[in-house]
Amino acid sequence: MRFSAISAAVLASGASAARPFLEEPDTGIELAIPDLKPGTLPELSRMVGLNDFQWTAQKYLPVVNYTYYRNGAGGEWSYRNNLEVFNRYRLRPRTLYQDITKIESTFPTTIMGYNFTAPFFISPCARADYANPGAEMNLVEAAGEAGILYIESGFSSLPMEQIAKGKVPGQTVFNQLYTNDNETATQILFDRVKASGGKAIVWTIDAPGSPSRQRAARFDVGSANNKFITTTWDVYHRYTNMTDLPIVLKGVQTVEDAEAAIANGVKTIILSNHGGRNLDGSPSSLEVAIEIFKKDPTIFDKIEILADGGIRYGTDALRLLALGVKAVGLGRPIMFSNIFGKAGVSHAIELFRNELMNDAANMGVGNIHEVNSSMVDLSPNFWYS
Repeated sequence: MRFSAISAAVLASGASAARPFLEEPDTGIELAIPDLKPGTLPELSRMVGLNDFQWTAQKYLPVVNYTYYRNGAGGEWSYRNNLEVFNRYRLRPRTLYQDITKIESTFPTTIMGYNFTAPFFISPCARADYANPGAEMNLVEAAGEAGILYIESGFSSLPMEQIAKGKVPGQTVFNQLYTNDNETATQILFDRVKASGGKAIVWTIDAPGSPSRQRAARFDVGSANNKFITTTWDVYHRYTNMTDLPIVLKGVQTVEDAEAAIANGVKTIILSNHGGRNLDGSPSSLEVAIEIFKKDPTIFDKIEILADGGIRYGTDALRLLALGVKAVGLGRPIMFSNIFGKAGVSHAIELFRNELMNDAANMGVGNIHEVNSSMVDLSPNFWYS
C-alpha cells in the first residue's frame, strides 16, 4: 500500500494541531465588554449566561483565588470532559408534541421529600470568601429566596451556625462532609449539622486520597498531603448509627456502586466526579447516568439520583433529567457568580432557570418531569472525543 508524502504531511499536521477547548465558548462577551480592566466588574446585566461569570471572574479575581475554583486533577482531562461530553449526545426535540405554555408551573421538584422551585441546586463548593466577603451568606440567602436547595460545603469559609442564620423561614439546607477517621470529631460535626437545622448529610465518598492538582499546586492552593482515609460501607453503616439525619452519597461513578447503594439502603446518591478535581480520567456524571440507564434503567426508580459536574446550559441539564436524574447541581458557575455578591448568585440562578425553561419548551416538553430518554440520542457522535 502506497502512502504519499503529502498524505503523511496532512496526517502529521492534523495530529499536531491544538484541539480547541470550549471552556468559555465564543459568544461575544469579549466584544461586548472590550475594555474591562483587571480587578473591575462590568454591570451585572451584562452577564447573559453562566459562562459569562467565569470569563469575568478570571479578569476580576486574584490569580490564586481564581485558580482555587478553576483547577482540576492531573492534566484536567476529566474537567474538560465534564464540559464537552454533553454535545456528544444529540437531543431529539419533539414538535407538535405537547403544549409547552405551562412549562414554568411544572418546575417544582421534591428532593428527599423536601419541596423546591426547580430541578437544580447549588452543589457544595469550598471557600466562597475567595470570591466575595459575603462568602456563603450570599449563597444561602440567594438559594433561599429562589427556593432551590443549597448544599453547604464542609470546607465553607464561615461556620455552619453562622450560615444557618442566613436561611429564610422554612428553607431546606443539606450539609456536605468528608470522611474523618476521628469518629468523635465526626459525631460532633453530625450534631452541629442537626443543631443548625441541616436536613441531610451529604457524604463525599470520592476523595479517600489526596488529589494531584498541578494547577493548584503551582499557586499553593492544592491539597496533596498524601493523606488516606477509610471510606467503606462499614463506615457508612457506622455513620447511620451516629445520626438520625439521612445520608446522601456524593461521588458515585459506576453502575456497580449505584447498585451497592441500593443494596445498603441508601435513599439518595449524587453522580459526581468532584468537578474533575480528584481523579483525572474519572467519568462525567452524564456518562455514569448513561451507564446506569443502559445496564438497568429501573435503578432510577429504586433510588433518588442527583448529578453535578460541567453543567453550564439548560440543555446539559435536560440530558441528565431525560435519563432519570431528579435534579442537577451547579458548582463553579455559582462560585464565579459570587464575585457580584448575592445579587450575582441570584442572577445566575434566574438565568439558568429561564434557560432551562426555554430549552425544555424548545424540546417540545410541556412538563419538565416528562422529559425522557427518547429525547436524547445515546449513540455518541464523537464530538471532540
